[in-house]
Amino acid sequence: MEITATPPSNSASRQENSSEKLPGHGRHNGDYGADTDLQRMLSTRHLTMIALGSSIGMGLWLGSGVSLRNGGPAAIFIGYILAGTIIWSVSHAIGEMAVLYPLPSAFVQWSSIFISPALGFAVGWAYWFGAFITIANELQGIVTVLHFWTDEVPTAAWITIFWFVIVFINAWAVKFFGEVEVVSSTIKFGWIFVVIISLIVVSAGGAPNENAIGFRYWNSTPFTNGFKGFLSVMPTCIFAMSGSENAALVAAETQNLRKSVPRAVGSIWLRLSLFYALGSFAITITVSPYDLNLFGGAGSSSPFVVAYQNAGLTVLAHMMNVVIFISIISTGSISGFGGSRILMGLSHLHLAPKIFGRADKKGRPVAGLVITLLTGGGLSYLNVTASGSDVFSWFSNLTSLFTLFGWGSICLSHLRMRYAWKAQGRSAAELPWRTWTYPYASCWGLAWCVVLIIAEFYLSVWPLHMSPNAPDFFANYVSVVVIVVVYLVARVWHGGPWWVDAQGIDLDGPRRFYAPDDEEAKSRGLFEKTVGWIVK
Repeated sequence: MEITATPPSNSASRQENSSEKLPGHGRHNGDYGADTDLQRMLSTRHLTMIALGSSIGMGLWLGSGVSLRNGGPAAIFIGYILAGTIIWSVSHAIGEMAVLYPLPSAFVQWSSIFISPALGFAVGWAYWFGAFITIANELQGIVTVLHFWTDEVPTAAWITIFWFVIVFINAWAVKFFGEVEVVSSTIKFGWIFVVIISLIVVSAGGAPNENAIGFRYWNSTPFTNGFKGFLSVMPTCIFAMSGSENAALVAAETQNLRKSVPRAVGSIWLRLSLFYALGSFAITITVSPYDLNLFGGAGSSSPFVVAYQNAGLTVLAHMMNVVIFISIISTGSISGFGGSRILMGLSHLHLAPKIFGRADKKGRPVAGLVITLLTGGGLSYLNVTASGSDVFSWFSNLTSLFTLFGWGSICLSHLRMRYAWKAQGRSAAELPWRTWTYPYASCWGLAWCVVLIIAEFYLSVWPLHMSPNAPDFFANYVSVVVIVVVYLVARVWHGGPWWVDAQGIDLDGPRRFYAPDDEEAKSRGLFEKTVGWIVK
């Protein structure tokens, strides 16, 4: 049983353990978006699988080719490990806040409530920009994947067809979207075991066309372009993991948050180790960074597909391409979902037109979906006149910087939330769920987000294999320029202090209250029993 009421302000009635909904308090006075037209139609199963597989798209399957070529095997492996520690930290911050404050655009409202409305405004629009750019990038990735089988169909035709597929997934029903994500995440999750085991066998010399490879490429060229090459890998690693935070957006439409969110946060280690660390490692021991078929080089194939082709495992190459295709559709659809919820949160904070704050009877924020999917789909047609790897580089650089800004704001919001919680005389024991990583993980995530934004400035001024030039700087770093401009405009508009006063933060208005006898939290379905040992 969950109580969404706002109790009176006196301390005696501010107990989240009350088992009855207080009369007259069905809605709070401040519209933080806790009471919306969204419906809680998603279960623990949906949230767990979305957390496991939501970010597994072309960033990993295709972008690893660009990273391997530019940075080398050691650079890509270290890059994914570093990016993994950041999103692990971010996920724990999200987990604690999502249980307490499950708002429709989550980190937008958290930034506005705990830091400043101006930052919330900048975070919200930055995330929305990132959402529709990701849709465009995933659609161009579909074209690259399908070119593996045929070049007969025009690029614009493929983009149009699968644009409508992504629209359909988001427009049908929220629960249908959830089921699509469960199926696609299950496929990705199961296939990664096949990839890791089979590529280790290939490296050991067990494939028809390959002798033992071992650590040949690590020994010969661990870093293809030195430190600058390593820095060039980081945007792709960040882009590959962007979307992991979407579990926070799904939380507002999820039943039984006190069980679902901690379970989803607990699954992060599995995704990081299997999908990214071991997945990237498997590529570095089977594919040369100088292979001409790599995406980002002369060819256009995923490094995973290249590994199977070189090994003479044609069937696995085709199966790998199918999984990549499913992954890209999944990531594109969840970007539409996330973008529309971001706009809803902005609307409830009076930072976007009111029309974006409404949902229909089935819980779909129609206006937000239309503008997000329309903008992302339209932008994807850039791929008609430019190469896929060039478009990927532009979009991934833009998205990764938006993502770093968003991740940093989540970590800072968590630190500020805990500070305000303590400043108002509350104990951490009162939190319905709290992470054991506080405050170190949030400090770690915030620090690295700042460092990497500065590092990408260096790479934008002095790009890899090129002399400094204005067009490349703005192409790679325009995200930061946009964020700064949006933030300053919001600062002028809102005025006031740079930080909201911790003593004045309304900690009860936007929160969710839980009863101690939450029967739903005690139940365990077949899915949870089956995978419980994994995600604990």
